[in-house]
Amino acid sequence: MRRTVSVLVAAALFALFAVSPASAEVSEATGHDDDAFDVMNVLTRHGLHDLDDESWNAYGQFTYISNWKQSFSARYSNLNGAGRSLKTTAERSFTGTFTAYLGAHLWPGGEAYYVPEIISMKPLSGLSGLGGAIQNAELQKNGQITPQIYQSRAYLQQRFNLGGKHLEKSSDPMQLAAPADSRRIVLRAGNFSIIDFFDKNIYSGDLRQQFMNMDFLTYSAYDFAADARGYSYGGTADIFWDDWALRIGRMAPPVNPNQEAIDFRLTKFYGDQAELEHRHKVVGREGTLRLLAFRNRENMGRFDDAIAAFKAHPATENASTCGNRFNYFPQLNTTGDPSAPDLCWVRKPNTKVGIGLSLAQAITSDIGFFFRGMISDGRTEVYSFVSSDRSLSFGVTAKGAEWHRPFDVAGAGFGLSWISQVHADYLRLGGIDGFIGDGTINPAAESVLEVFYSVNLLKAMWLTADYQHIANPAYNADRGPVEIVSARYHAEF
Repeated sequence: MRRTVSVLVAAALFALFAVSPASAEVSEATGHDDDAFDVMNVLTRHGLHDLDDESWNAYGQFTYISNWKQSFSARYSNLNGAGRSLKTTAERSFTGTFTAYLGAHLWPGGEAYYVPEIISMKPLSGLSGLGGAIQNAELQKNGQITPQIYQSRAYLQQRFNLGGKHLEKSSDPMQLAAPADSRRIVLRAGNFSIIDFFDKNIYSGDLRQQFMNMDFLTYSAYDFAADARGYSYGGTADIFWDDWALRIGRMAPPVNPNQEAIDFRLTKFYGDQAELEHRHKVVGREGTLRLLAFRNRENMGRFDDAIAAFKAHPATENASTCGNRFNYFPQLNTTGDPSAPDLCWVRKPNTKVGIGLSLAQAITSDIGFFFRGMISDGRTEVYSFVSSDRSLSFGVTAKGAEWHRPFDVAGAGFGLSWISQVHADYLRLGGIDGFIGDGTINPAAESVLEVFYSVNLLKAMWLTADYQHIANPAYNADRGPVEIVSARYHAEF
């Protein structure tokens, strides 16, 4: 443990004095200078590295986020021992992450990437009681205060150029600088997060530089296949054709919902997605429109089946009699509620589908607007992400050039998510879905209003102040609202 803590502290100190540009995706939103001096540029100037056509690169980041939840009122919490309510008392949560990004050129068009990471974290209320509006998207479902090191990504990528315009890919984390065609095919296989490559909205999605709340990481209703840390194994294929792009992907789900072990039977259980993208200009300002659809086939329970099983056999198929079947109560060190249904009785191969639309649109050279909206079928439990069945988010981010702070970033966003009627019926009976369940429910849309300002202290160091107002936590109008203030330190090298 001491050695791991020392590694995390050393990483933070190194990041404190390091200088680096951000990635190309982020630079458009935050105003980074592509010519900033960094390690790669220094090596290039000394003839040790080719920044225009890289054979390798290495980057890193350190981020520390602290959240303070204020006390709030609620008509009830954890009725009948439900165990999934957000505590009404004041709490503090934090995450600290250190990430190394390593890339290597293998052969023409072939690249390999490896990304180890360290995390230390403490969630609010054991990560219970919030639906889509989890206040810090760095939080993982199996994290702990003791720092843990793990492999977040390890994958191969192959690019086939097909002609069109000549492009220059910049040197960034998980991207080697290299010439490329505007018409090309890119294949990937290995270990990564599907949202590394899908739904890449430059104005909302970088939780270390922009919004912190999970409602703004991606679509809240996008239950993408991933382990408890947010990563998985699978493959993607992209075809870029000038202003158009089409990508597809298949990822392996966890063996049990929201757990770490992965089910590698990709022909039996999987998460599939497809995304169509078009880049455009409106009054000379660039924008991107994306349409994303997903279909998961997983060993998951349907809410109507769980309700029917409980009503047919209330004494034997309830939340206290799951036995060896997976349920969430053992993680809480409690016994299940004999008066509530449980999904443990009805898990079998089921499908979940959803479709969403995303927009990123430049308003000026320094201000951008984002929008996301998605609807899923709402019949099945959350398997990998959050409990939302419908989601909507929008807002703006701005660079500080207008007020002579070109590397500062500010933003304001509003997120909404809902659950389906049958989902609410299941929760009303006292059921648990992933990390929500107050024992009963007065259904309402969960919403979050978030505003932040990020001050650039040095070229690659930022300090952020953030405020979040969360209404109807866990889709329950009988609880909240919740006020959260946060601070974030982020450095890149």
